[in-house]
Amino acid sequence: MIAELGHFALVLSLGVALFQMIVPMIGASRDRAAWMDSARPAAMAQFGLLGIAFAALTVAFVTSDFSVALVYENSHSAKPMLYKVSGVWGNHEGSMLLWVLILALFGAAAAVFGDNLPPRLRARVLSVQAAIGAAFLAFILLTSNPFLRLDVPPFDGRDLNPLLQDPGLAFHPPFLYLGYVGLSMSFSFAVAALIEGRVDAAWARWVRPWTLAAWMFLTIGIALGSWWAYYELGWGGFWFWDPVENASFMPWLLAGALLHSAVVVEKRETLKAWTILLAIMAFGLSLVGTFIVRSGVITSVHSFASDPTRGVFILGILTLFVGGALTLFAARAGAMTTRAVFSPVSREGALLLNNLLLAVAAFVVFVGTLWPLVAEFATGRKLSVGPPFFEKAFTPFMIALALALPIGSILPWKRGRAGRAMAALRPAAFLALAVAGLVFAVSTGHSALAVVGAGLGAWLVAGSGVDLWQRAGGRAARLTRLPGADWGRAVAHAGLGVTFIGISLLMAWQVEDIRVAQVGDRLRIAGYDVTLQDVAEVQGPNYVSTTATMLVERAGRRVGVLHPEKRVYPVQAMPTTEAAISSGVFRDIYLVIGDRQQGGGWAIRSYVKPFAAWIWVGCGLMALGGLLSLTDRRYRVAATARRRASAPVPAE
Repeated sequence: MIAELGHFALVLSLGVALFQMIVPMIGASRDRAAWMDSARPAAMAQFGLLGIAFAALTVAFVTSDFSVALVYENSHSAKPMLYKVSGVWGNHEGSMLLWVLILALFGAAAAVFGDNLPPRLRARVLSVQAAIGAAFLAFILLTSNPFLRLDVPPFDGRDLNPLLQDPGLAFHPPFLYLGYVGLSMSFSFAVAALIEGRVDAAWARWVRPWTLAAWMFLTIGIALGSWWAYYELGWGGFWFWDPVENASFMPWLLAGALLHSAVVVEKRETLKAWTILLAIMAFGLSLVGTFIVRSGVITSVHSFASDPTRGVFILGILTLFVGGALTLFAARAGAMTTRAVFSPVSREGALLLNNLLLAVAAFVVFVGTLWPLVAEFATGRKLSVGPPFFEKAFTPFMIALALALPIGSILPWKRGRAGRAMAALRPAAFLALAVAGLVFAVSTGHSALAVVGAGLGAWLVAGSGVDLWQRAGGRAARLTRLPGADWGRAVAHAGLGVTFIGISLLMAWQVEDIRVAQVGDRLRIAGYDVTLQDVAEVQGPNYVSTTATMLVERAGRRVGVLHPEKRVYPVQAMPTTEAAISSGVFRDIYLVIGDRQQGGGWAIRSYVKPFAAWIWVGCGLMALGGLLSLTDRRYRVAATARRRASAPVPAE
């Protein structure tokens, strides 16, 4: 009965979405206030109905209702409660329901907090948002219904993919979807602005917090996925340039460009057309990611589905919305001109360079991700584009971006002097050179990656500090009175620098040892002694684990006892690797136990990974920077947004 209630709520939400899509849009074009105002209760009703549907599916998973086909396929009565709940979105159908729930959440938030928006713009934004929701609700109901029943309920389920039974993966998809789907608000604002023919400073002020929230959540989601890959898969890495990893990374890059571009529109009312295009393409790449994950065109541990019919449906949605928005953009682009002028050496010029670097970097990732698919379709031959391509093609743009960010942050608007900016950044440059020199001195083999990465990271961190000091007028007492956006920008840029340091030093300095060890054997790696003390079979709640006990010592002093595992989940007969990690500020000790060998020993992989934790600390700082920016009072009050014109005026 609960499943049927959820199905009914899903159908009703489609009806509400269609109403919200049509009526407010007509009301905005005919200036009918009641029709425009209907968008707000419709948005909240749609969110409420989808909340009921999602709650019904959650109840089915928590109670192990195996009469629901989705529960049977993705759950088991012995599964821990956390994974029963996360199993709701650990599959194609349930994850799509979460997708549209978050879409409706953003629409409802715009309805509740959109009092300062002009009624016509608000109605059109909510109408476009509802159109996206209607398309995906139709997709769910026609191809991916999560509430289908089985005629004969089985005694137990087939369990969730063991790789997804992990705390990191329990929270990774919701945050990732909050980012993916959050970019729909930027898209809706862009399309609504194109329909109105009005892109101005007020519009940029409205769109920035939505983009900022999406970018922040996407940062957290990507970081959680990277962290999970690091400790769960047992291969010792944190990023593989997997197509699905890239699918979340591309919109993150364009969302970052959009944030910086919207600043120029807000402050100087220029780069309007470029900003609109970025808003369209950022969400477009989110839809590309949805297509890649669910179409079956790639094989990945991240993939949810392999049904070509679903892929064609999503491709149709992508074509409809992105193609339609680009067509509207082409028709309106001529009206989005500006008379503002600026010198190449200015804040505007620096932000434009920032945008170009991020956009080209996203394009490189896009080409590397989709080229194998295009080549296979055209030639019939399978090609592979792996990490070496991405590292060589992508890295130069990130180096240029890191060099430019601190300079651009302190340049004045309209016209500036490069010499004056560099003079202000002289302490940051000295610190960066000192860090690079120190790393060069201690690097084995004088690795260029370690030197360049550490120097750039220090440049970003120190440059962020100089930026704050400059804005405070060189007075410590004024630092606490700076706007949240200033602190957010500095913390986010510093977080990028910390991540640079972590990635470069880990990749350049990590030490790896692979060997077969008997119980009692002592291994030596990078100054650490690792002793395999015992290997035992351990029964888990829904798995059997081969667990090693390994003592780690340094210079005779005990560092810790680690327990790497090799688990087998009997229901799916699938093994997983659980690495044991001793984390520290400056290094991780990373141990993995493999299969038992013929001679009676065990395959052991040991790593010492310098500065690994800095990667995720940096990601956390970037997300914190986004949160600090969202606390800026100007976003809540939107003072410039209150300067409303009596009628839409074409952008100049």
